[in-house]
Amino acid sequence: MRSWIVAAALVPLLAACGARDEDEETAAAANYSPPTVTSRLDFGSEIERRFHENDVNRDDKITPDELPERLQPMIARGDKNGDGALSAQEWGDMLLDWFDRNDLNRDRTLTSEERETYRRQQRERAAATATDQSAR
Repeated sequence: MRSWIVAAALVPLLAACGARDEDEETAAAANYSPPTVTSRLDFGSEIERRFHENDVNRDDKITPDELPERLQPMIARGDKNGDGALSAQEWGDMLLDWFDRNDLNRDRTLTSEERETYRRQQRERAAATATDQSAR
């Protein structure tokens, strides 16, 4: 009888231990970002959708006021005709150029690893430029 009482007392304790481990695993999984792979073809198919998503007033061009502040410099980079806005063609050319710069092994497929490597290289270049300018 005594062993049944001890066993009955241990079951809730063991169940609680299992729940904590499960909660920790769930929290770790919530911070997990699976690797991604995007082909140039798939990326190209997203360009038009992204254009229309950002063209808030539906005038077939994206102006600085239609982009978040952090993305507004994209206008100057992609505006080839100097009208202060991005046409669908300018938008597409700019995004495909971004894809190609990030596709480090030139296999027309962009992985999350390549994107992170490209970002790291950009940060390193920016730091080197800042160091060069401060040395002058």
